[in-house]
Amino acid sequence: MPIYTRTGDTGSTSLFGGKRVLKCEELVDVYGSIDELNSWVGLLASQLNAADVRQFLETVQSDLFTVGSSLAGSRIDLRVLDQRVKEMEARIDALEKELPPIRNFILPGGNQLGAYIHLARSVCRRVERQTVALAQKNNVDSMIIKYLNRLSDLFFVLARFINKQSETPEIIWKGNPAKS
Repeated sequence: MPIYTRTGDTGSTSLFGGKRVLKCEELVDVYGSIDELNSWVGLLASQLNAADVRQFLETVQSDLFTVGSSLAGSRIDLRVLDQRVKEMEARIDALEKELPPIRNFILPGGNQLGAYIHLARSVCRRVERQTVALAQKNNVDSMIIKYLNRLSDLFFVLARFINKQSETPEIIWKGNPAKS
């Protein structure tokens, strides 16, 4: 079966169950952002040496398909996301023990991998905002929003940890100097 179906050539796409909608609809925009986030997570997994973190990120990729399926209307069991939030919190807690306390805003970046993780975090935050907006008009399980929020927290801490491991100093935001 070819990848192309020609059914989307006029700017519409099919949702779960076959309903056709325009590709510019809010729900389709959220799908696109989830797909973008999933691609960033795949890039991160390909760059990390730690097998357990790589495996966890592959699990996150699967979770993102679960999130997309749920938003599309599939009656999918989201209890796995609750367990994953707990796993992310445990990872965050463990990583934070290895990091100095944060007292100021830091600029996203660091080494290349750290910068990539910050990009994934930013995309995750966008997906979260879009999902919250979608939830104002549609039935969205609150576990999805919680999951996305914790995932972006994990990316923030992971970026800091990766930069520390590579001995790349964090750049502290110095604020906007007052004009005299």
